Amino acid sequence: MVPLKEFKRHNLSAKDRLVLALDVDTIEEVERLVSLLKDYVGYFKVGPQLFISCAYEAIDTIKRLGGEVYFDGKFHDIPNTVAKAGSNLVKHGVTVFSAHLAGGTKMLKSTVKIARETAKKFNMPVPTILGVTLLSSFGQRTLTEELNVKMNLDEYVSHLTYLAKESQIDGVIASASEAKKIRQEFSDDFVIMCPAIRPTWSVVNDQVRVVTPADAIRAGVDYMIVGRPVTSAENPVAAVNMILDEIDNAAKCVEY
Repeated sequence: MVPLKEFKRHNLSAKDRLVLALDVDTIEEVERLVSLLKDYVGYFKVGPQLFISCAYEAIDTIKRLGGEVYFDGKFHDIPNTVAKAGSNLVKHGVTVFSAHLAGGTKMLKSTVKIARETAKKFNMPVPTILGVTLLSSFGQRTLTEELNVKMNLDEYVSHLTYLAKESQIDGVIASASEAKKIRQEFSDDFVIMCPAIRPTWSVVNDQVRVVTPADAIRAGVDYMIVGRPVTSAENPVAAVNMILDEIDNAAKCVEY
């Protein structure tokens, strides 16, 4: 992410905004995709699938090839465990990572505090920490019937977003369908990242709350995560360029 002290929503380029999910299994796949797309993508997302397979080798490979890393660990554990995990990421040069807001303010505040202290101690960049609101594979039925949460989905996401602000988390990961309300209620220096981005020409797969890049821009999203529409494409560069064009065209019509 653009460092928060320099963060201006209207200054983000289409490339800045695009986060590619490297949901792959091998270093060879990482090398291929990063080499192809590092000039088109702002950040490469390392999540559980890749990290379990390749651990820090994946992060080191992305950085060696000139890419930037977003570690999407979605931490959710007792405060000490999550804070120490965040600290270890900072020591390894990771500047953006995620934690579940449902972990509560004690977990979130501890993570923010320790991560920032670690960055200062080791002279590393201050990390950007993003809070996961609700997984994009969840819909209202799952929230109500399985998690027994009585709020409607939008209300629940708003509630979690207030926890993020209270905990000094830098921003949230939320669907574009919730982003518009979040943007209205919080300042422009509050980062919103949107998962489950699907261009009009792609398939939905296992996501429920999906939107197009243009929808995300109009809703006030800053960064957007795209995975399979690019990584599974016969021509990943062509696929990325189509997405960048859609972002650019939408951004021209948005007033900041």
